[in-house]
Amino acid sequence: MALKRMRASKKDGDTKSSSNLRKRASKRANTAKDEPVEMVEVQENSIARFLDEPIPESEAKTLWPDRYKPIEKPKAPSRKKKDDVEEIIQARCHFRRAIVDECHTYELNDDAYVQAGEGNNPFICKIVEMFEGANGKLYFTAQWFYRAADTVIGKLNVLISNKRVFFSEVRDTNELGTLVKKLEILMISLNENTEETIAATKTCDYYCDMNYLLPYSTFEALQHDTKIALSESSTISSDIVSEDEEASQATGAQREATLLDLYCGCGAMSTGLCMGAQLAGLNLATKWAVDMNAHACKSLEHNHPETQVRNLSAEDFLLLLKEWEKLCIHFSLRKCPNSEEHNNLYGMTIVEDNEDGSKESDNEDDGEVFTVEKIVGISFGDPKMIKKRGLYLKVRWLGYEPLHDTWEPIEGLSNCREKIKEFVEHGYESCILPLPGGVDVVCGGPPCQGISGHNRHRNEEQPLEDEKNMQLLVYMNIVEFLKPKYVLMENVVDMLKFAKGYLARYAVGRLVQMNYQSRMGMMAAGAYGLAQFRMRFFLWGALSSEMLPQFPLPTHDVVMRGVIPVEFERNTVAYDEGHTVKLADKLLLKDVISDLPAVANSELRDEMRYDKDPETPFQQFIRLRKDEVLGSLTKSKSKKHVLYDHHPLKLNIDDYQRVCRVPKRKGANFRDFPGLIVGPDNVVHIDESVERVKLESGNPLVPEYAVNFVRGTSSKPFGRLWWDETVPTVVTRAEPHNQVIIHPQQDRVLSIRENARLQGFPDYYKLFGPTKQKYTQVGNAVAVPVAKALGYALGIAFRGLTVGDDPLLTLPEGFATLKPNLPSELA
Repeated sequence: MALKRMRASKKDGDTKSSSNLRKRASKRANTAKDEPVEMVEVQENSIARFLDEPIPESEAKTLWPDRYKPIEKPKAPSRKKKDDVEEIIQARCHFRRAIVDECHTYELNDDAYVQAGEGNNPFICKIVEMFEGANGKLYFTAQWFYRAADTVIGKLNVLISNKRVFFSEVRDTNELGTLVKKLEILMISLNENTEETIAATKTCDYYCDMNYLLPYSTFEALQHDTKIALSESSTISSDIVSEDEEASQATGAQREATLLDLYCGCGAMSTGLCMGAQLAGLNLATKWAVDMNAHACKSLEHNHPETQVRNLSAEDFLLLLKEWEKLCIHFSLRKCPNSEEHNNLYGMTIVEDNEDGSKESDNEDDGEVFTVEKIVGISFGDPKMIKKRGLYLKVRWLGYEPLHDTWEPIEGLSNCREKIKEFVEHGYESCILPLPGGVDVVCGGPPCQGISGHNRHRNEEQPLEDEKNMQLLVYMNIVEFLKPKYVLMENVVDMLKFAKGYLARYAVGRLVQMNYQSRMGMMAAGAYGLAQFRMRFFLWGALSSEMLPQFPLPTHDVVMRGVIPVEFERNTVAYDEGHTVKLADKLLLKDVISDLPAVANSELRDEMRYDKDPETPFQQFIRLRKDEVLGSLTKSKSKKHVLYDHHPLKLNIDDYQRVCRVPKRKGANFRDFPGLIVGPDNVVHIDESVERVKLESGNPLVPEYAVNFVRGTSSKPFGRLWWDETVPTVVTRAEPHNQVIIHPQQDRVLSIRENARLQGFPDYYKLFGPTKQKYTQVGNAVAVPVAKALGYALGIAFRGLTVGDDPLLTLPEGFATLKPNLPSELA
């Protein structure tokens, strides 16, 4: 079954949406307390007339040809509802000026208030057409502006200035007498923060610097060459390429960009983004990564040795960035608007260096003096575990090995100014930490456990007051501090379901507040070549100077699972219903894992050889070495294709014996155990008429939790997967107690590697930590092929190659197994 998106045609969708916009605006005007009702007098029986002579007929027919075409009678009754499409009103003639109530004069392209009903905020529009209808009535066509409350931001419009409006493509026709008052709406460039512009926004009625487009809830910067007057908005020409891009095309060199991966986990999102970007001609490198999970950090560090990986909370990372900027300013590596602010940083300008750079020991008994050889690291928090949070430097002591390095608070090293200066200068040159304006891309999925259905104390009224959701604020604060060119945020679809999408709306609102263009959508992992469904929410952000990335369209058919939020159904990244595009066949479990060696429940090896050849294109691709996948110019030390982490969670004796009793056939689960009765209501019960079967331990074969799971209606406990199936989503736990995770033909749960393959991790990707931690890292990851597809879209946008205004991008044929062009010696 193909993933489809309910979407009307552009014209029908715009017309229908304009009606909805006005209804929503009327409703919200009564509840938006932050935006007072505009006090304008509305005349119930307005007198309206046109001024001057009509526009010459030839010109009018050129500008508005549909108004002068004869109406064709439909051959058969239309199936469309009345509200689906606006009937085209035939024109007798067009005008450039009109007057309403003998006091308000309007011209084409004027901005104006339009009646919205008593007690409601008036609607805001640009007048793009004025005409007398063939029926003798007087009309104008409005192209609507949205207030923030009428966009996806909704009730979080408090984030946006109430003088800021967003121009839309939505147009409809209204009677001339509904015009209320002429407005001054200042159309400005996004991020235009000159003193003159800021002053002008204070004197105008409203200002507008972005379009709001209904497809994928897109906020997009106004183009400088936009001709709003009598034509559709212009699009960016595909032949507009920067000088840097022309130079790189001429030399065949790739563009380069840096990436910060927040909440990085084991690095799946950044790995996929880099893969896809390279296929688009962008050399995207994960320069920095941050996560609280030490095992996940070690996994990323091993697989990406070029990355500066920090095992920190996001809050401490942000504080570290701010302190790092202060140090760089203090040592004159960066400019600061207020130079005196950092003159006395940590007392370093007051205390002179000792001749030997020494520091007295804390051990006063032995009188030993330690000498600082050099500074080798920097962190924020409490690395010494002394309940004293702050900025710490890692010190290498003269005459001591690196294992004796210690973390010292910077205040205690004020007499080592030269050593600190050397470290900061070297760190600045080598970019050990990102600085504002020095990051190209920030990606990450801030954890929001407060939206989980398992959380019985969810705060649906004020979700951001729940500490479990605070990471979303931290993520946006980091974006605000660093101001990267691009932002990509990922999260579970519950972000759109919980509290009517409050957190997703907040994320969009913060980006728009920070003058980022934005676009939001939902993508299913299975639609990009995986044997799982796994729908996730993604949000793009881009500075006004950059092209806003598109969402890549699916490449594969997919087995539908779960429920898509109805309100955001049109944000699903998919082809329109009724499309004729031929997608690749859906991947099934057999396509993904059938070539892997058989292993037992007790398997412990972290590394092993393959014992059979790949059987599918997916298996051929997933086995490639890192240099084969990424096109690295550095030859691998070994030509071997090694398999890592192909071992399962070792089940306890009772669970192992239960797994061995599950039949090896499709749909088998604990209900196949003896001693159970399944009633007509599909509820399973223990058969009290027979003696319960016991395990060797004396415990029952059928555990109570399996019978009681989902009130006895579930068939998931101890469920066995089958070759022609897919999984709903890879989870973080491997216990078979309440999920279908048993291998089709082997008496064990799926191995770490099998789960990793379902997520699209290459076989070369090695994980670290205890077995359960490895499962958690894989289950929490962004599916690599989805990130790869997004990386391709990012690369296209980064290089300025996006064509037109379509929010969707078609990936190259065979994208799922596409490799970069390799030198012959590496191919």
